[in-house]
Amino acid sequence: MGKKKFAAIVLSAGRGKRMQANVPKQYLMLAGKPVLYYSLDAFEKSRAEDIILVSGKEEVDYCQNEIVNKYGFTKVRAVVPGGKERYHSVFCGLLELEKRGQPPDYVMIHDGARPFVDQATIERCAKASEQDQACVAGMPVKDTIKIVDREKFTIETPLRSNVWQVQTPQVFAFPLIQKAYRELLQREEEGHILSVTDDAMVVEQILKTKVRLVEGSYKNIKITTPEDLEMAQIFLKSDV
Repeated sequence: MGKKKFAAIVLSAGRGKRMQANVPKQYLMLAGKPVLYYSLDAFEKSRAEDIILVSGKEEVDYCQNEIVNKYGFTKVRAVVPGGKERYHSVFCGLLELEKRGQPPDYVMIHDGARPFVDQATIERCAKASEQDQACVAGMPVKDTIKIVDREKFTIETPLRSNVWQVQTPQVFAFPLIQKAYRELLQREEEGHILSVTDDAMVVEQILKTKVRLVEGSYKNIKITTPEDLEMAQIFLKSDV
């Protein structure tokens, strides 16, 4: 068996309403560079051979000229517009990989607003995907979690040792995730109401496939709120 080919889809199409800023969170400046720069840089240095960047329709030219070209990301093969929801954007990335000739064996899907993903996490996920076909980065929660009803009364307290916070990258055998997303979009066309927040849910719910959790990093935060941006600045200073 030859060496397996990996590709990456980096998602940058979100609007980031919780950031309370006029600029989407992935384009906010962090130590003089856009948040998205750090995510792309991580996969530029990884085993991924190709990177597809999925942005908002209005930001395609900006991403190509002011990020990809400006910072010399040679593995980014295309910047493509995303869709209304996250899962639409992922599907746009999968379609781009499919039409570029020989598709990869595995694809790593990552949120562009997670600038602190490290090479160790990417490599752990890549190795796990070769064994289990579907895996996601994550970390055990530090706090006790409560499940509540609509009136905010506690109905369950799961064992903390069994609860993980999910991160990205989420890595899958390409035929597996491609099939799952095709069936997901088919169900949407048939009028089914979809509630999908990450790629693992698509594989779990559509194909009934188990997904392995792989250790990520507590630094691998998603920049969502102003407080996250403050924490990101602290992380950068601590790494200097």
